[in-house]
Amino acid sequence: MGKAFARLRELPRAVWLLGLVSLCNDSTSELIYPLLPIYLASVLMTGAGALGVIEGVAEASGSLLKLFSGVLSDRQRSVKPWVVGGYSLAAAARPLFALATSWPAVLLLRFADRVGKGLRSSPRDALLALSVAPEQRGLAFGLHRAMDNVGAVVGPLLAAWLLAVEVPLRDIFLWASLGGALTVVLALAVEEPQHPPPASATPFCWRMQGLPGPFRRYLAVLALFTLGNSSNVFLLLRARELGLAEYQVPLLWGLVSLSAALFSTPLSALSDRVGRPRLIVCGWGVYGAFYLLLGCIGQQLLLWPLFACYGLFMAATEGAEKALVADLVEQEMLGTAYGWFHLTSGLLLLPASLVFGWLWQAVAPLAAFALAAACALLAALLLRLWALPRQR
Repeated sequence: MGKAFARLRELPRAVWLLGLVSLCNDSTSELIYPLLPIYLASVLMTGAGALGVIEGVAEASGSLLKLFSGVLSDRQRSVKPWVVGGYSLAAAARPLFALATSWPAVLLLRFADRVGKGLRSSPRDALLALSVAPEQRGLAFGLHRAMDNVGAVVGPLLAAWLLAVEVPLRDIFLWASLGGALTVVLALAVEEPQHPPPASATPFCWRMQGLPGPFRRYLAVLALFTLGNSSNVFLLLRARELGLAEYQVPLLWGLVSLSAALFSTPLSALSDRVGRPRLIVCGWGVYGAFYLLLGCIGQQLLLWPLFACYGLFMAATEGAEKALVADLVEQEMLGTAYGWFHLTSGLLLLPASLVFGWLWQAVAPLAAFALAAACALLAALLLRLWALPRQR
């Protein structure tokens, strides 16, 4: 235990500050996120199909920007303006949900929110990777994800309390402006580490020229997993379908974030010792089992242990997946590599969410959940046997 705390204390100030930024940002984001399905269904009277379009289009559009912001940050070697600008745009968009009167308006605001994420994510991840030694990457990304998930606990708890005291949904959205302002202030305080620019910029190529083969195979397997990884709002919609009370929905999502927050740092640090692929394979296996069970169960009491296990999946994979990118790619290409990583994991969310929503409405919820589980389990098998067979 003492060694673990000593390793955490050795992490630079930039890592801790970026963690605080994510904590505040996610407190704001997750105050709103679990309420959107309720707002769309009870106020705007829309269903799973519209929800799939909103989440798919918003995430896919933001993901395309993650690639270009990563590429440009590699050429400029200055990532802080991208980070601050991205958080600022999201902070400005979220309170405006209070003014939305139709689902296309919600789509527009979700698009703006995800554009902000697209601008900041790849440069921020490159900044984290550049701030630590290779043997600290798992720990650094794990700490960042843990603090991010602490914010994701605080947000739903605030949402549940505000709903319990009968604060209108539109007023809750307006409260998000406070957390957004604090996020931007903290982002401005982050100091960028010194790192020399590359001698010559590698021309951008859609065929990923200059990126190693193992990284490209990793992205191919990640793409397969993402095809089964639709928007998390479908999980909350399933919980409501099983009879979970409205005020309990944000509490259930808060449990996911609490589980992820508690285990992100130790599990990601474990990847520094046992290897990233092993941990990712285990996490994807948990994901597949979770989706199968969620599609089959008929009692809401089982939701609580299942969603806690979903938090374990997030803890095991979120930090390890990003640390693995830095393991496979040279330092001067990190921004570009993280751009491709985020593009792959985000752009395919559009077809994943559209197909999931269509299967839900046209066939049955179980069909949608079974497809997601199959993609995850096959991706885990391919990662271990084909993409990175020699990677520890």
